[in-house]
Amino acid sequence: MDKRKVILYIAQSLDGYIAREDNDISWLSVVEQKNEDYGYGDFIKSIDTVIMGRKTYEKVLSFGIEFPHKDKKCYVLSKTHKGSDQNVQFYNDSVDELISNLRSEEGDDIFIDGGAEVVKEFRNSNLIDEYILSIIPIFLGKGIRLFKESEIENKLKLMDSKTFVTGLVQLKYERVD
Repeated sequence: MDKRKVILYIAQSLDGYIAREDNDISWLSVVEQKNEDYGYGDFIKSIDTVIMGRKTYEKVLSFGIEFPHKDKKCYVLSKTHKGSDQNVQFYNDSVDELISNLRSEEGDDIFIDGGAEVVKEFRNSNLIDEYILSIIPIFLGKGIRLFKESEIENKLKLMDSKTFVTGLVQLKYERVD
């Protein structure tokens, strides 16, 4: 059985933010283009599990659309919520244990869908195998940083880079052990 990869697939501003201070992400629309999903459709077919933080989950629910990962196993990391709802299983324990359990099962890759606290926790445990970062051509100046300060150093190898007419640059990195 091949090891299921843990993949962070996320967009950030050129200066490293995933949202404004008030959690607004409307700036992502600067790269919206008809019939262009920047590889997201193919990526989402390659995973069967999604892990996100509670704030990210609540943001997704605020869009007023059907939950986009209904066909996936979804975990929401939360210190306050327990159990499950119609979309997700809330998870309160160690991410190391969660990934170990998921990797012991047959399945496709695992998508880390944000936010910054979740990314920090996974980085600190060196659990992210691939980083797919879409850099949006905008400077926000301030907001919520994708990569929070950490004492942990993670070495990466560039596997691919793509540029798009909208100015978006997508970088794919693999963890170096």
